[in-house]
Amino acid sequence: MTDATEWPMPDTYPDPEAADHVTYNPSLEALREFSAPLETTTEYGSPAYTSEYRSRSADRTANAVDDSFDGADLSVFEAGVDWVSDPDNDVVCVDRVVGRHPDASHVCRLYLPKEYGRIALAWAKLLEPSDGGEPDFVTVQLPDAREEPVIRVLPDAGLTTVLGSDYTGEAKKSFLRLFMLRAKQRGGLGLHAGSKRVTLDDGDGRREVGQLFLGLSGTGKSTLTSHGLRLDDPEGVEMIQDDVCALLPSGTVAGSEGGGLYIKTIGLEADEQPQLHGAATDGSAVLENVAVDDDGTVHFDEPRHGRNARAVVRREVLASASDDVDLPDVDQVFFITRNPLMPPIARLDSEQAAVAFMLGESVETSAGDPSRAGEAIRVVGTNPFIVGSEGAEGNRFRDLIAELDVECYVINTGVVGTDDPLDVGVEETVAILEGVARGSIEWETDPALGLTVPTDVPGIDVDAYDVPDRVDDFESARAALREERLAYLDRFDDLDEAILDAAY
Repeated sequence: MTDATEWPMPDTYPDPEAADHVTYNPSLEALREFSAPLETTTEYGSPAYTSEYRSRSADRTANAVDDSFDGADLSVFEAGVDWVSDPDNDVVCVDRVVGRHPDASHVCRLYLPKEYGRIALAWAKLLEPSDGGEPDFVTVQLPDAREEPVIRVLPDAGLTTVLGSDYTGEAKKSFLRLFMLRAKQRGGLGLHAGSKRVTLDDGDGRREVGQLFLGLSGTGKSTLTSHGLRLDDPEGVEMIQDDVCALLPSGTVAGSEGGGLYIKTIGLEADEQPQLHGAATDGSAVLENVAVDDDGTVHFDEPRHGRNARAVVRREVLASASDDVDLPDVDQVFFITRNPLMPPIARLDSEQAAVAFMLGESVETSAGDPSRAGEAIRVVGTNPFIVGSEGAEGNRFRDLIAELDVECYVINTGVVGTDDPLDVGVEETVAILEGVARGSIEWETDPALGLTVPTDVPGIDVDAYDVPDRVDDFESARAALREERLAYLDRFDDLDEAILDAAY
């Protein structure tokens, strides 16, 4: 293994303000101009691009904490340093800030070839401009450097090098991965989660409810985080963050992206998701791998370039978006699942919540592994970007929510049942979320499920979603599921035994 002193540090890269071959912090207009030959201008006046790689290359990503690095890995970083330092190359360098909270804010620096200005354009719209200072995190992305992608991360140094991929998500997640790690190193926990604030005035006076939604990309996290719950003034909903947050020991949930959201567009409909659709059809959006005709006509429902079509949308055009990116207090956490043996919602104690965190049950989406889209999967914390012990993350999550007295729930946004399945639609989920926020749901323990489930939810017939009624030989199915879950949880050596015992 290569000695750690041989790894490049942030000061290895040239000063972008002094290097003549580096275009430092160009305007958004300039970044768009750099990629003009690759742009299709949409009917809304926004730029649309098609990338060669259309999802993250997770199986080609490694970090120096969880993986053994050697000289071959060192060469990846050296390739990035050499390319950025070569005066014959046209280099673009963009600085942005991830997070606003004083305990969770970092300057990020992205280097990439000028002709790939579209990547910097989309990424720059997600974050806020830097006021200056040396970067905490540095990423070099060189799409043409390798025939196959190679992504290497030095977490402690804050460095990432992406070779061979032109997918914008690699740049975005390179910084958010480290943002979450730094939160954990400070006693908190980074979460792949959206956050929102619900303001209610239901006879007990005006009050605010802070909510978090944990889910894999493409499972409804953005939809639920931005949904207004059909509330009318003086009640309402504000979307705080869409993708990544940090739960701090104080109970504050620090946001990461202050500029925009990176949303999936397949299935984006004006009727079901009016705010997200409106933002995606604004001229300020950047479309990536969305079906766009030569005349600019946009087809959000057509997977012409795969099912991981995306749009970077600006917060200022999203009506539900708050001016804040930090949630002062969190009251409720929701785990989004698509497991058909789960009810539309169940209430969890702190140990069960840690089980839900560790299981991270969902379905694979085109954002992760397109070849497995639709398959049932488990991802700890529904977070593919954890650096370090996953079992320790589960323990930390349990301890934080117990100390902060946070309510936790698992919600099923797919179907209930396997033999006579019933879809849990947006309207049903919205009714459930409103009921949880208001505290108007009645609960009881269901011995068949081993969970606390609702007996009454205003606005929906919860009896229709009884899981045992919709699964042939439910007892065998549930026993098999619990055995699978226990076998999965047993893989994590650092996980507290009390969490393992709480498996449902």
